[in-house]
Amino acid sequence: MAIFSATLGSFGAISFLSSSQSQQHDPSSSSIVNPFNFPKCPHKLPPPCQWHPHYRHHNPKIMVSSSSSSNNTHIDEFDSGLLQRPSAPDSYDALRQARRSSDWKAANAYRDSGLIYNGRVEGFNAGGLLVRFYSIMGFLPYPPLSPVHSCQEPDQTIKERARELIGAILSVKVIIVDEEKRKLVLSEKEASWFKHSKHINIGGLFEGRVGSVEDYGAFVHLRFPDGLYHLTGLIHISEVSWDLVQDVRDFLREGEEVRVKVISIDTVKMRLTLSIKQLEEDPLLETLDKVIRQDGSGVPNSISSTTSSPIDPLPGLDTILEELLQEDGINEARISRQGFEKRVVSQDLQLWLSNAPPMDQRFTLLARAGRQVQEIHLKTSLDQEGIKKAIQRVLERVP
Repeated sequence: MAIFSATLGSFGAISFLSSSQSQQHDPSSSSIVNPFNFPKCPHKLPPPCQWHPHYRHHNPKIMVSSSSSSNNTHIDEFDSGLLQRPSAPDSYDALRQARRSSDWKAANAYRDSGLIYNGRVEGFNAGGLLVRFYSIMGFLPYPPLSPVHSCQEPDQTIKERARELIGAILSVKVIIVDEEKRKLVLSEKEASWFKHSKHINIGGLFEGRVGSVEDYGAFVHLRFPDGLYHLTGLIHISEVSWDLVQDVRDFLREGEEVRVKVISIDTVKMRLTLSIKQLEEDPLLETLDKVIRQDGSGVPNSISSTTSSPIDPLPGLDTILEELLQEDGINEARISRQGFEKRVVSQDLQLWLSNAPPMDQRFTLLARAGRQVQEIHLKTSLDQEGIKKAIQRVLERVP
């Protein structure tokens, strides 16, 4: 049987024998090499920088010889391309680039669909956490972190909290994808909204913890039945108290536990509006007898007085009274009494209807500004709802 040998450039010769002839061949001959004793190929290709550039341009040649013939045939296969294959560095880079391109497309799909992605925190910097999204490193800024972290360890600094989150799996939403700038921004708050906002209704009551306190209001983290704080809402300065609030910090402190009522849900902007004062009865909706008694006597929280001298209307009230007389069904509108309260609700002029229905074509309004209260008697043929509509029309006409 013929013996064939092949030479690959400068590599050593390799010979293959038939099983019948291999038993007659001298095993000590250096021209026979057992192919099964060759070192195994590595599982991973070396990094591109470790490949010698000369290797890429090596020109392999094959020499085929037959022992049954004295003639040797030399075949140069370089030009035919039979032995050429993509070099390892090019294949590695192409594979890596294809995967990254696919992952950027996946990021766009997550952003457009609004699906939640569970990513591992790989590190952090001064601005936020580094979260892996497949082969891409995404960025999760500190502000859109869920309040669950800050409420669990309120005394920790943001860096201490970030360091403890390394290795944790966070549920996030993809909000910004820019492949050209290699920018992938994530939000944990949006993922929390998607999970927990379905359990919130207008009028719902929650225990909460005050977060940051601003000039315009305070942010409160809501505690859910699992004992964790998942969502954050805003208590506007106007919803802190029925009292006049000039500085929110006089009423609320960071870290304080409060009870709040949900009064507004914005599903588009993912915002909650909360209130503390609406958990209490509106003091202005009390009957006028509780503010200024009909006999002229005062009550513990107010100082009332009567006088026979003319009463100067509160600023802007005289114009309102003149307009009320222009409404059909209202024949008289005059100030009957005034008083001064200890509690300041608003510096602006406010008109309030009495809870009592009209009696003998007479009805009472209450005007308030600061601590001053003035009682207004109307002579009218209108019912309570008709008086309310008349006042609304007047206020639309009065600047």
